[in-house]
Amino acid sequence: MAAVDIDVPVETDPQICNPADLERQAECFKEQGNAFYSNKDYSEAFNFYTKAIDACPKNASYYGNRAATLMMLCRFREALEDSQQAVRLDDCFMKGHLREGKCHLSLGNAMAASRCFQKVLELEPSNREAQQENKNATTLLEFERMADFGFEKRDFRKVVYCMDRALALATACHRFKILKAECLALLGRYPEAQSVASDILRMDSTNADALYVRGLCLYYEDCIDKAVQFFVQALRMAPDHEKARLACRNAKALKAKKEEGNQAFKINNYEAAYQLYTEALAIDPNNIKTNAKLYCNRATAGAKLKKLNQAIEDCTSAIKLDDTYIKAYLRRAQCYMDTEQYEEAVRDYEKVYQTEKTSDHKHLLKNAQLELKKSKRKDYYKVLGVGKNATEDEIKKAYRKRALMHHPDRHSAATPEVQKEEEKKFKEVGEAFTVLSDPKKKIRYDSGHDLDNDGCFDGGGKRFLVESLCFDSGPGNFFFQFG
Repeated sequence: MAAVDIDVPVETDPQICNPADLERQAECFKEQGNAFYSNKDYSEAFNFYTKAIDACPKNASYYGNRAATLMMLCRFREALEDSQQAVRLDDCFMKGHLREGKCHLSLGNAMAASRCFQKVLELEPSNREAQQENKNATTLLEFERMADFGFEKRDFRKVVYCMDRALALATACHRFKILKAECLALLGRYPEAQSVASDILRMDSTNADALYVRGLCLYYEDCIDKAVQFFVQALRMAPDHEKARLACRNAKALKAKKEEGNQAFKINNYEAAYQLYTEALAIDPNNIKTNAKLYCNRATAGAKLKKLNQAIEDCTSAIKLDDTYIKAYLRRAQCYMDTEQYEEAVRDYEKVYQTEKTSDHKHLLKNAQLELKKSKRKDYYKVLGVGKNATEDEIKKAYRKRALMHHPDRHSAATPEVQKEEEKKFKEVGEAFTVLSDPKKKIRYDSGHDLDNDGCFDGGGKRFLVESLCFDSGPGNFFFQFG
């Protein structure tokens, strides 16, 4: 028959069967463990306490010592098991109850911790450590309560504040870490949230809550495909994970609706695109980055539909969600240009150019500045009531109509104030025609040059009136002569 190998502890003598000898050997292991513990070599201390337990598994103090060592190694769940075994063996083992309470506290179970500390106080009412730890457990419960209330009210900053303080007491509580990470993600502090979740996953790669938070960060950073992968993985680990299920459903719906809107826009169906982007915006108000893009996309569709004011509002909403979103500034600036709100357009283009100093952005800024400058002069096109692309014939017809309307003789019976105002308008009509009927002057005017400085209106427009208008001395009797 082949020999059978039997594993035995190196230092344990397999021939020792006498209980007294085993107890002596266990005590020897314990003393060695104590020495390593005193020297802060907790791994070796753990090994010798384990040997002591193997030699004498009914001794509560050995489990208590190993629990203390595991706590120093931050292995609180294992330490909790040893502490519980210690008090099962000896219900009056005060240190066992104290360590069990500390493990519960570190793991975030404040109520269980409080029960353990109260048991210690029953055994030793004056135990100051138990009194202080019991206060810590009460404080932890209060932070939990405040965090739950804050989350319900969507006060995520308050939750992060509470969890930071709770984690100072419950350093190994994954539940608190996950809640903090989730709120950091909801606040848009994605790198911090990712860091917390990654730390947990390094210790436990199957932690569904951490997988959910990783997915949530990717989802809110508009990396929807990768986010879905994490949500699916979380659901494999925990099929009943409701938050992961809801986030996965929202992510898929958001991606599909956005793509439908983009497709409708590409085929020039702007009404459909506008409606689809609106529906997408209703899916998840918390997804800041994706919603910023949806607002900008809807603004683009709205501009195509001549809904310029709504487009400006949508761009503003996008910028509120993401104040670094260059496309939203560019789209809003163009809408401002189209609605002749040139100061606002210049402001947006300046913001863009400060962020990205490209030649295209510089050109857009210069053009907006030119239009702003032009808008502050007399608008001769408005004076004549014509568009900026009016033909020479249209300009002449408009001039004739406006000159007749404002001619001084037509208002000779009006009050002095009205006469003065009409005379002023009559001269402006003359100035406008002088410029817009002359191709060279018109080009300079359209280019933004200040024609007042070129001597075009010397004599207050009289030269133009003499050249263009002839009228007799009778009131109301006047006629035009065009060259």
